[in-house]
Amino acid sequence: MIAQFTLQEKDTTRSLQFEFTRMVNAGFVGRNQDEVQKHVQELAAKGIPAPSFTPTLYPVVCRALSMDSSIETYGTKTSGEVEYVLLIDNEQDIYVALGSDHTDRHLEEADIPRSKQICPNLITSRVWRLEEVQNHWDDLVLKSQVVKDGQTIEYQEGRLELILSPAQLMDFVRSKIPGSLDKTIIYSGTVGMKTDGFVFGQRFLAQLTDPMLGRSLELAYDIVPLSYLDLGQNEEA
Repeated sequence: MIAQFTLQEKDTTRSLQFEFTRMVNAGFVGRNQDEVQKHVQELAAKGIPAPSFTPTLYPVVCRALSMDSSIETYGTKTSGEVEYVLLIDNEQDIYVALGSDHTDRHLEEADIPRSKQICPNLITSRVWRLEEVQNHWDDLVLKSQVVKDGQTIEYQEGRLELILSPAQLMDFVRSKIPGSLDKTIIYSGTVGMKTDGFVFGQRFLAQLTDPMLGRSLELAYDIVPLSYLDLGQNEEA
């Protein structure tokens, strides 16, 4: 598949056509894996299946990539996750975008890989070159907010020092997928929540901020549950 982006460089912008043949979403990517295991246990207590090993990696159908400003979901129990995204053209040309691994939390309780297919992988249309940010990578900051019933809730925040670096992430993916990573999109996995649990809102906003170069990538989309047909099925709130 081919996606059209805008490449923002230090002094200019230009269009970028990116061809990709596969997409994967990483999970449980904290650099401190002891803390990750605590998180796994918390999820298990909520009924979400615990992985046998961490980090984890899930394949996602390529058509799930989306730059839409509004998405439809099956049910209300869905939420986004702010992540950095690697677009690997080849070993020399790697780009960074901002994304959201929007997930059906109801389905996630039964089958995590399938829960990754039913909602889109949101991504910014604007990207950076990895080489422009890799020397100060750990200082970049991920944030997200959820708008629920008209109220904006601070949802996630964390410096990228908390999760796997691009080099570590690519090494992990190579350990799972033989051969070259050319034409691969990798969603990084996310940072921790500031709330006590998932917030199921009507709008998701996210930012990746580069304080060194004074710029940011921003993502925002509306969440519209399908409601025009009553199937007689009750979803837990």
